[in-house]
Amino acid sequence: MTPPPTPYPNVNAILSELQTHMQRILGPHLVALYLDGSLANGDFDESSDIDFIAVTDEDISAETFETLRLMHAQMNAGPSPWAIQLEGTYLSAQALRRYDPTHARHPNIERGLGEALKWVQHGPWWLPHLAIVREKGIVLLGLPPHTLIDPVSPNALRSAMRDMLAEWGRAAPGPINSRGYQSYIVLTLCRVLYTLQHGRVVSKKIAAQWAQTSLGGAWAGLIERAWEGRLNYNAQLDPNDVVQTLKMVAHFTTGAQHEIKSQQ
Repeated sequence: MTPPPTPYPNVNAILSELQTHMQRILGPHLVALYLDGSLANGDFDESSDIDFIAVTDEDISAETFETLRLMHAQMNAGPSPWAIQLEGTYLSAQALRRYDPTHARHPNIERGLGEALKWVQHGPWWLPHLAIVREKGIVLLGLPPHTLIDPVSPNALRSAMRDMLAEWGRAAPGPINSRGYQSYIVLTLCRVLYTLQHGRVVSKKIAAQWAQTSLGGAWAGLIERAWEGRLNYNAQLDPNDVVQTLKMVAHFTTGAQHEIKSQQ
């Protein structure tokens, strides 16, 4: 008997439903289905999303996209609270093999009530996903992910993180109007800076622990509160934390990355 993909029965149930719908819509064109993110990294909890990558033998057509969009809308409106935590991308095996910015517009859905499948241009943030799923991805369908994805080098990951910081420097994060989003910004920045330092991708928890001791005392309290906010994302937003978050983003997107000194 095949063991369940995760230790969480309700998560397994929504994944089974998702895979059934995918196979009905895509048929033999669906060649692989993987889990990445916190499930693959081993730090999944009640505040996590369910990251997936669906691999097809060809690019998704406009007609198939519309069928998938309707399917996700129906799941999103369903009874399972985990349905709105699904976050994933559909792409061809050719596009999965290695990141190519000229072949990087794929159907994507984000977590959240009312979120819809849409076409998204995948930027440098996609490389960490490839690295995680290649090394740690959970297989729901198809061959092991390392057979379909080329290795992602530490230097390629560092380059992608520098590009992300440059993007944040040109356009600061949008309006911070919830504690969950404020926490997300801080913890994502910790992960970006960890990868710049070490050339590998780790979970939010590991990156936050590293950042509290490695980025200097000025940010330690903010990072600790961001982790608490991640677990209480509907709590009241502290205006001072918003100010400090924007200061942290500005600090690390204006050439201050060289100040990072690992204490590990």
